[in-house]
Amino acid sequence: MKLTKVLAGALMVFCGGHGPVVAEPVSVQAVLEPTEQIRLDFKDESNWLVLLVRREGTSVGTGPLAGLTVTEYGIHDIIPGVGGDPRGYLEMTAKNGDVAYIKWQIRAVSVAETNGKTVLLDNGHWECVGGTGRFEDMKGAGVLHIKPVSGESRRFMLTGDIVGAPLGVQGKE
Repeated sequence: MKLTKVLAGALMVFCGGHGPVVAEPVSVQAVLEPTEQIRLDFKDESNWLVLLVRREGTSVGTGPLAGLTVTEYGIHDIIPGVGGDPRGYLEMTAKNGDVAYIKWQIRAVSVAETNGKTVLLDNGHWECVGGTGRFEDMKGAGVLHIKPVSGESRRFMLTGDIVGAPLGVQGKE
């Protein structure tokens, strides 16, 4: 029993007096609607396109990234029918103004289905790269999937783990 108390005390000192670090699962999604776009279409036979986009929406789900206003700043480097390499940042803002910055990257791959149609698979990863207020010390990473909703709207789905943000906040003020 005495050894347990000594180890617990040492762990609190090692962790800056805040107790053990616990990773909190995150599972959020946000439908992001375009607010601004710049598009470059290659005029050669490649059909290559580059899309600079700002999209906005609100996150829903569980964990400290739920219930936030989300703005995507993305660059989508795509060859239609082949694939691409979209990447960018999500600025996720709480009602009180605290901001979490998420860096993301996707590998898009077009695959043929048995019915002859192609489907675009957008799978990648995300990581916390900065923040203010309650998100200042937040670290985390996970898996990102992007699915088309309609037109240029996209559903961003993030799952993973975060440490350093208040546990159980889930977008509450």
